[in-house]
Amino acid sequence: MTVLDERALTSSSTALPLRAPPASGAAQSIELRHLRYFVALADAGSFTHAAQRIFIAQPTLSQQIRRLEEIVGTPLLQRRREGLRLTAAGHVLLDASRNVLALVDHEVSRTRQAAGLGRQRLRMAIPPHLPESMAVAVAAGLRAAAVAAEVDVVWLETALDAEFSLVGTRRADAGLGWLTAGPETLPVPLDAMVLGEFEPEVWVPSTHDAAGRGTISLEELAGMDVIHGPRRADPGTYDAWTRALQAVDPRFGFTDPPFRSSLPLTLAFAAAGDRSSSSAVLTGPSTVVNGPAQLVRSRPADACGMAQVDLQHHPLTASAALVWSGDLPRPLQQMLFDAAESLPAAASLAAPAPR
Repeated sequence: MTVLDERALTSSSTALPLRAPPASGAAQSIELRHLRYFVALADAGSFTHAAQRIFIAQPTLSQQIRRLEEIVGTPLLQRRREGLRLTAAGHVLLDASRNVLALVDHEVSRTRQAAGLGRQRLRMAIPPHLPESMAVAVAAGLRAAAVAAEVDVVWLETALDAEFSLVGTRRADAGLGWLTAGPETLPVPLDAMVLGEFEPEVWVPSTHDAAGRGTISLEELAGMDVIHGPRRADPGTYDAWTRALQAVDPRFGFTDPPFRSSLPLTLAFAAAGDRSSSSAVLTGPSTVVNGPAQLVRSRPADACGMAQVDLQHHPLTASAALVWSGDLPRPLQQMLFDAAESLPAAASLAAPAPR
């Protein structure tokens, strides 16, 4: 459970007793400010920081959180010597609060737009570790379409799971990410436009048999120490590719890279590993499946004794997709279509960025 750094409250290891909620109408007494205060507390990590962020006094914030607990009828926080922890009920209310507040903010924005009081707004989520060429192309296309449609775009740099739950729960309006199954598997009301199918780069020691052949099988890869991840960077592809490799070897598991943002450093780390067990490096989706063959591969000397090889039969893939909520106003959905249609071919989206 999330630890909240709050030492100003009692150090008791149990929650303070609460008064029983009214027999009826308790839910109606919850106000949006209670939910905003609770979310701010969870995000800030302490009463002091949360009070500063939302510009209220700390005693007032503490009083309002206690009032929220009384209304709900159960503790949301456990007061401990080392700080605060969200209870199971607190986690549930935190997720619900985020959804409610996001929906209210979105609908207020739509109401203002309908009254001619403001421009339409699109909240666009983009994960931080997409191939740069693809992220740049999509962002530029969307920016141009937004200017033409007089829409303000709010950019959210954050990881997306396989279900695009950030979009599904209305905390974002659209997102660019990876699908490991068909678009039809997305939950209602999400819609998607697939931009292309991609696979990872695979790097092995230049002394490995696969380096001489230029290809490696999934069975060979599953028998190596494979550096990939971490999971939080892209849960969807991480889980799907783990399942594919565990189908070959149930004991398989990825090793987290020590340097997430630098492939050369990760290659050097893999090359310097235990000689008795070969290490491989698996990147995120970056190469177009069945795309044009690369004319030049990195020489082993340029990659600390590692060589890039092809994975036979393309067992590890993901589809780049632009996903949005089908509840969006039609003009915003049309803008997303226009942005997607303006993109270059998938092969151009996967052009490697300079390293």
